[in-house]
Amino acid sequence: MVIATAWVCVRDRRVLVARPHYTDVFYLPGGKPEPGETYAEAAAREVREEVGVLLDPADLTLFTEIVAPAHNRPPGTEVRLICFVGGKTDTEPVAAAEIGELAWHTSADKARCAPAIQLLIAELVTAGLIDRPSPGLAPSARAEIGAAHDQPDDAVLWHW
Repeated sequence: MVIATAWVCVRDRRVLVARPHYTDVFYLPGGKPEPGETYAEAAAREVREEVGVLLDPADLTLFTEIVAPAHNRPPGTEVRLICFVGGKTDTEPVAAAEIGELAWHTSADKARCAPAIQLLIAELVTAGLIDRPSPGLAPSARAEIGAAHDQPDDAVLWHW
């Protein structure tokens, strides 16, 4: 199993994704921990390297863990993706290192993503955090979801 960490950044009901120049699919900014790093430290380091955003690992909170088939790995290989939210920044993400393209995706774009990111996108939709608010989800429920992640329901810019 491949262990990887990632940062979930939502703006305007879209999630930030990154496509390395050597592949045709999108991932979240993040990567594998180095020896001795915590998962939050690894996520912060990888985000700095890949998109130039400085995050304090102490400001990151576990959002979800996803186990899915690993993209571009031998059949049967799985990835355990440990996803964090948080971090205060006004920095605009910019593709760096091996990243060839950044994008802001909704569920309509999930087919362009690695399997683990497709699952994450489904979780974000279910939580009412990307795409349009679900008509079946009352505004008060959307507010509770946002509050659970220290975000107002009507936030225009979310850097979790």
